[in-house]
Amino acid sequence: MISTAIRVARVGSAAELAAAALMMLGFPVLMVAALVPSVYAFAAAAAVTYLADHYLHRKGSYLVNRLSKVRAGLSIRFLIRQLLLILLLARMDLSNRLIFYGAIACFIAFYGLQAPHGALVTLIRNRRRMPVATRNVDLKSRIHIPDAPPLGLLDRSAEKMLHLDLAAVVGLLVSAITNSAVAGFVGVGITLALGSLYVLVLMPYVRGRKTPPDADTVLAAVDDWLAEYQPGTVLYFSGSKDSAYQVNMWLETMEQLESRPLILLRERVILQNLAPTTAPVICVPGGVHLMNMDLSTVRVALYAANVGKNIHLLRVPTMKHVFIGHGDSDKLASVNPFSKVYDEVWTAGRAGRDRYAIADVGVRDDDIVEVGRPQLAPIQRWQGVPDGRIPTVLYAPTWEGWDGDPGNTSLVLAGENIVKKLVKADPPVRVLYKPHPFTGTVSAEAGAAHRRVTALVQKAATARAADARFTPDTAAQAAAKAELARIEARLTELAGTGDDKRDEAEASRDDVVDLKKHEEIARLRADWNDFYWQALPSHQHAVITGAEPRLYDCFNVSDAMVSDISSVVSDFIASGKPYAVTDSAGVGAEEFKRANTAVRAAVILSNSAKELGGLLGAVRDPSADPLAADREELKHYLLGPDEPTSIDQFNGAVAALARKAEARNLGQEARIAAGDPEAAELAEALPGGKPRTTAGEAEGAAAG
Repeated sequence: MISTAIRVARVGSAAELAAAALMMLGFPVLMVAALVPSVYAFAAAAAVTYLADHYLHRKGSYLVNRLSKVRAGLSIRFLIRQLLLILLLARMDLSNRLIFYGAIACFIAFYGLQAPHGALVTLIRNRRRMPVATRNVDLKSRIHIPDAPPLGLLDRSAEKMLHLDLAAVVGLLVSAITNSAVAGFVGVGITLALGSLYVLVLMPYVRGRKTPPDADTVLAAVDDWLAEYQPGTVLYFSGSKDSAYQVNMWLETMEQLESRPLILLRERVILQNLAPTTAPVICVPGGVHLMNMDLSTVRVALYAANVGKNIHLLRVPTMKHVFIGHGDSDKLASVNPFSKVYDEVWTAGRAGRDRYAIADVGVRDDDIVEVGRPQLAPIQRWQGVPDGRIPTVLYAPTWEGWDGDPGNTSLVLAGENIVKKLVKADPPVRVLYKPHPFTGTVSAEAGAAHRRVTALVQKAATARAADARFTPDTAAQAAAKAELARIEARLTELAGTGDDKRDEAEASRDDVVDLKKHEEIARLRADWNDFYWQALPSHQHAVITGAEPRLYDCFNVSDAMVSDISSVVSDFIASGKPYAVTDSAGVGAEEFKRANTAVRAAVILSNSAKELGGLLGAVRDPSADPLAADREELKHYLLGPDEPTSIDQFNGAVAALARKAEARNLGQEARIAAGDPEAAELAEALPGGKPRTTAGEAEGAAAG
């Protein structure tokens, strides 16, 4: 029942639910105490509401944040408490005393201070919000960006300001008990003095050298840096917070490019969730700012997602535009008709080329280039189950998707059947369950299925821990856990305090990568992954969520996988290990294989998962695996040849396309030199030309 209430209220824990209940019940109690009147009951209820409110705000509770939508926001709650205190004083026959009028005057004046306080906080935040935010870009030597105000001034500022009424409330309650006005006037004075001081302390941060430069100065500094750095290849990305993984998967590839790379983002939330990288990053939320940015040295633009904001860069003809995507699968998203707007579409292997030909969505075969998948380099080839270890099966279903198609994910119809059969397998296997991070974001049914599967795996893990057949090496695990703790402590030390809340301006000024530190962090993360698996008994079931350990790390410790139609399957094929894919839509095995290239070497599961025996048999006896040769052939078809390496293929494709862009630009220059007025007019209108884009033109380009 409590878990249901937590889910309905959308709070994070039972403690949050209890705090919310206490706060909501506290106000009726305050009213009753004021009417009775009872100072002690009022004081107790007030203390409960103060503490519960503070706790919920500190936790960032969804519930308390939504109260403002029903006219019960933070300011209203404080005002109600103050009005009830006035009612208490009146009921105690203090309405003809000076302290009563002092209390009214105090709360009116205190609320009068809220307006300048709120305005100053908003103004400071707006002025410190940069037109662009950067990482690994040297702005510090070009412009003066002052330190942000102390964190305590702006963090939860409204809550802090309102809580200054506590001195007046306590003083007035003491006056009500002692029948002396002294404590009340002292409390009133403290509240008004602290409120005024808070406003005065904020004022210097809205003027002079305590404010960052204006937008034009910042943009000029970025253009100056771009002219010095001269980026050749841009990775462009726009999306929601949850889609950050789509750009993160390309960061290591960008770092290995032979041309100067640049990561170009459109949303601040993506920058906040970007993985560490040595490549320079510029986040440009405004379309006009992007269109006016000097990207004249860029010859190749790479796009990891098909989104509307791509138009802001696609309009630039001096660079060639390439769709590289964020995975390679037989989903309809892999053959989006929007892809025909790009100069080229890069796929991992021949399968991607054939997929576009079959879909017939307007992407020409001449515009498709096979470049492999550079991200798959960490995936290890299977050498069979090591002696003395039971096989590990990874269940990695994809999410439910936006269209509600039952074939998107196996989780809803088959998830529980798959996990039940795996945890009851004889001989036994270990189950690792790693759900897609989007699971449950669209479908409540998928979210519920995920929770049921999680519960099944956790219950099986508890049962296995008590099973006498499995004897973990407790000493080795303890040593591994000790190493994990050491590594995590060092990572925290390298990352700072772990509570870095620098604002955008400071981060743009200071976030230039320390290569030595970056390399140490990368080494420590690799060590962390090794010790994570050593600390987890090799027979123990586990639910794995979050960014670490990564999906590919789960691939490497697994001997087989069960999944759905997604890029996860195509990537897993690089390992050469047996895998199964669920036909959740029930189209039949033959039709399923015909429609989905990546499953042609898979064990096809129905929603009952009765075919799992074929997968487990291939794991236990690789020599009798009937699909081994098919998997090897399919690997080359989907992912391309092993040699040259994928990163070499990728670099070669970038260089070839850059040459095409340069040839096109030289041709335009030749036309201009020959006196072609149309070419000259077009060149001037482009970014890097003489005229700059206006807001109206930008809106027109976006609409077009």
